Amino acid sequence: MTDCVIKTCGVSKNYGKLRALDGVSVTVRRGEIYGLIGDNGAGKTTLLKALVGHIWADEGEISILSSDIPARLNAARRQVGAMIEKVGYFPNLSVEKNMEYCRILKGIPDKKKTAEVLELVGLSEKAKSKCSQLSMGMKQRLGLAIALIGEPQILILDEPINGLDPSGIHEFRELFKRLNVQKNITILLSSHILSELQQTATTFGFLSKGKLIEEISREKLLEKCADYIEIELSDAEAYAALLDKRFPDENYMITPDKKVRLSNPKRLPADYSSLAAQNGILVTGLEHHARSLEDYYMNLKEGKVNA
Repeated sequence: MTDCVIKTCGVSKNYGKLRALDGVSVTVRRGEIYGLIGDNGAGKTTLLKALVGHIWADEGEISILSSDIPARLNAARRQVGAMIEKVGYFPNLSVEKNMEYCRILKGIPDKKKTAEVLELVGLSEKAKSKCSQLSMGMKQRLGLAIALIGEPQILILDEPINGLDPSGIHEFRELFKRLNVQKNITILLSSHILSELQQTATTFGFLSKGKLIEEISREKLLEKCADYIEIELSDAEAYAALLDKRFPDENYMITPDKKVRLSNPKRLPADYSSLAAQNGILVTGLEHHARSLEDYYMNLKEGKVNA
């Protein structure tokens, strides 16, 4: 079984009367890109802060790299690179000097690491620029560079593509995949751009009002969000036999209410109607359903995951 690099059990956090986290239990396994999804105020940033030690949970347990005893947990956090909320930097120093400060602070002796990381995130040309002169997108790149210095085993990133243009978003997406595959870095990231997470994450966690309402693998999520056509017929069994013969590449099932459901259909709806009509089977209803990650999340929040 793949080992867990991040695990929480019943983590809760209160800010006065506000219950920011309510018994959250997440499991992030080595090698995953874990996408954390939730509205503003759902508790995403609070959870990430608790993981990296910026705040303390009021209840529950946190384990990183199998370490949950406080002294060992703090040591394990040295293997975590994080970018949460605003990027911390000295605005009047250059990008390069800020990176050098972080390198020395983390005890990394190799000066070449600064140039390597800046190249990796696409900031080499801005190395001599003052941080105060950087655009929002460039500041996000700087935050990622700071998180990567020291070659962490885990990256924890809060809205890492905030402020990036479409090209920058694409570059970051590909960078996350390279870091994950080539360097075996486990990534936990939150984003309000759900369509982007859908292209990047391998596992998803859904937070709502401080509670984790579901964890689901990419494969299972794609099954639930897949396009499908549902056909109501006079004879579902006979139609299924026709599908096996005429369209053997289709993935279908007969539902309990005797409808034929085609997952990820490969043909136009009219093709399925014609197949029935040509063989004397009456079509009494045909619906084409397509659901995005946003649709799935909204239905999940409202308790309509099968809608």
